[in-house]
Amino acid sequence: MKSKLLLTFLFLFAIVSDQVSKHLISTRFELYESKSLIGNFLYFHYIKNPGAAFGFTLGHPLVMLAITVTMVIVLCYLFLKGDLFSDSMLGKYAMVMVLGGAFGNLIDRIRFREVVDFIDMGIGTHRWPVYNMADIYVTIGMFILIYYFSFKETPDQNTSPVSPE
Repeated sequence: MKSKLLLTFLFLFAIVSDQVSKHLISTRFELYESKSLIGNFLYFHYIKNPGAAFGFTLGHPLVMLAITVTMVIVLCYLFLKGDLFSDSMLGKYAMVMVLGGAFGNLIDRIRFREVVDFIDMGIGTHRWPVYNMADIYVTIGMFILIYYFSFKETPDQNTSPVSPE
């Protein structure tokens, strides 16, 4: 029960922190306005992104909405089915972060047909594409999932090899 409560809290925290941060930026900044937070390294730079994460474009905003809805439905089904991470809290936390971030951006796509992005990071003219809190949650969750699947023990790893005689 405690783990379900923590998973629910993490999911809701990801969505709420994403939506609140986007609301604060969009109400306090003009579109394309930029303010330095840490020298030339980190800015708040308010943009609207009709494309995918980190500014990648995959077509019309309705295509992006359809892709996002499909991805969220598939991820929710896999997660709620319970088979995917039945043995790993780390996997469950990672999946909840991915889902929370995906829901955060899905809310924007449904409401505005684009996503509010505002975190601009880089050195000089070498900049990472502008992103938001939802992108951070999805990225961290995906890195944890990659780690999880890379180092997860399988039943074959627990058995000793049989040497032929």
